[in-house]
Amino acid sequence: MGKKGRVFVRGLTSETYGLGHFRKAQLAAERVRDDSVVVDDAKVGHSGDSEKSRTWWRIGPGDEDFLTQTLQVHFVELPGESSNHGHGHQNEAAFYILEGKGYEIHDDQRYDWEKDDLVFVHTDSVHRHFNPYPEKAVALVVKAKCSWMFMGLIQQGRSGPVEEEDRFGPREDWSAIWTPGVLDRKKVIKPSDCTWETTQLGRVRVMNAPERTDARQFSVDALELQIPAGGRSGKYWKMADEVHYILEGEGYALMWEVEAEIAEKYYARIAKEPTRHEFKQGDTVYVPQNHVCQIFAADGTPLRVLSFQNRLFKHLGYDNVAYLEDSPEYTEQSRVGELAGQA
Repeated sequence: MGKKGRVFVRGLTSETYGLGHFRKAQLAAERVRDDSVVVDDAKVGHSGDSEKSRTWWRIGPGDEDFLTQTLQVHFVELPGESSNHGHGHQNEAAFYILEGKGYEIHDDQRYDWEKDDLVFVHTDSVHRHFNPYPEKAVALVVKAKCSWMFMGLIQQGRSGPVEEEDRFGPREDWSAIWTPGVLDRKKVIKPSDCTWETTQLGRVRVMNAPERTDARQFSVDALELQIPAGGRSGKYWKMADEVHYILEGEGYALMWEVEAEIAEKYYARIAKEPTRHEFKQGDTVYVPQNHVCQIFAADGTPLRVLSFQNRLFKHLGYDNVAYLEDSPEYTEQSRVGELAGQA
């Protein structure tokens, strides 16, 4: 967090055209953060917490050790029989329920949730979180808030009258400028709404992505990856950075930096040696932009990993993932398929 206030968007200022020094500083930062890392305690420039609820940030644009502002990561805790304050903002948010159950009030409508649900605060939503049950509820919140800020979509605050109300006419329905059909999309994605698939990355269930036209979220894509004990994911390269949250297990990630050689055209030069990043349950693991990554589960500890990405990269032309090595499960499935075809 900034020394004098909350940083909503981080700027880039340089006296040279090249910006390589910014990337070097970013890549030097520690990429694995655990519960000891609180970069913002929500005491400045926030409106959501009540006397009982608690919010704390792990990744944000104002971090002294800067990782990214394509995604922000924080946690919300609601003790039993409590709620936070209602407020509204233009940016979307996706929150995964780590513990407990409760419900939302969004635009005067109720949406119930429980552990392992992925819940969406849609754009331009007045919302409030409730936990009427005795056990506490904890949510992991991931959002692409800075993308809205860059585009000037900065309206946010608690409910209240319009300033200088005499200057404005009567109320109009805000949803008139939303994408047609969004009101019919799901706000809560349950495990039963997802299908497990064996892919080049590994065994995954997609919770949000462009192809999921039933989900009311357009900015943060999310999937869960499962890796058996001692196993590994596919080795993949993509331009988008991402945040992994370790739901269960422990292991490590190998990451290879990709350098751009600007000759008669762009060429990718992949580092010969990776960096290694150990992690455990409850950690976040950051993969920078333009990297090759592969995830490994420790012996005896199968992994459950949540993976999040800002969808804006896909709209900017980086919609592909290159696999340099497939997951063992996908390779075996392909082999069995080939044998069946030869029979």
